[in-house]
Amino acid sequence: MSADDPRLIVETGVAARVAAIVEPVLEGLGFRLVRVRVSGASGGGSTLQIMAERPDGTFTIDDCEAASRALSPVLDVEDPIIEAYNLEMSSPGIDRPLVRAGDFDRWAGYEARIEMAVAQDGRKRFRGIVEGSAGTGARLKRTDVKGDEAPDVVLPIEEIGEARLILNDDLIREALRRAKAAGRSIEDDEDFDEDDEDDGEDSFALPEPDNENDPSDAFIVVRPTTPRPVKATPVPKKSKPGWNTGGPKGPKPKGPGRHAKPKPTR
Repeated sequence: MSADDPRLIVETGVAARVAAIVEPVLEGLGFRLVRVRVSGASGGGSTLQIMAERPDGTFTIDDCEAASRALSPVLDVEDPIIEAYNLEMSSPGIDRPLVRAGDFDRWAGYEARIEMAVAQDGRKRFRGIVEGSAGTGARLKRTDVKGDEAPDVVLPIEEIGEARLILNDDLIREALRRAKAAGRSIEDDEDFDEDDEDDGEDSFALPEPDNENDPSDAFIVVRPTTPRPVKATPVPKKSKPGWNTGGPKGPKPKGPGRHAKPKPTR
């Protein structure tokens, strides 16, 4: 975990166990963990998505492959997920999640959707312009204000369920500018479709956890893990039909067998 800017929006359950395993490995490579998601039903195959980045927010295809190669053997040894799964390594994408206080500072001036894990004044969903952080709180100028609601709010980041930037023209232009400043083309690691830009409506729909084909996510490296061995249920051996099995030949007849010698007649 980055000591100067730790993740404040974290996982629970199996995803939390995975995060505890992979975060030190990623930091050893110079990367930061953004998010862990486990999706898919048991028996139908699961997907483990690990999202990471460099401290400056970049994450190239080579970084993605290096992280995947380093994490695969560690996950095989630690074995945090019961069923077989595919490891999916990805960058945060343009409409990225915001999980650290520094993320809200870095992306101040851009619109985001936020869903709280703990309601604030009876409300869980917020939409507005990010205005940076205040300690462990996220400052937001709301664009979904109704009636006499306060337009400016400070939301405790640790009580946020999910915060994500909204894909629009301004965000795409800024992503292009930052990619150019980092000496790379956005097409090298971002695959987005302008048709997926936000329509400005107030409807709230965060991406589904198993949305593997989100066009605003960056490249993805999928590395299948070794399937777990499955023990077959032993099948009882079939007994050969005989006199003592009650099989087709029936029970053993009483008295002399069919091959017994006939009694002599007088």
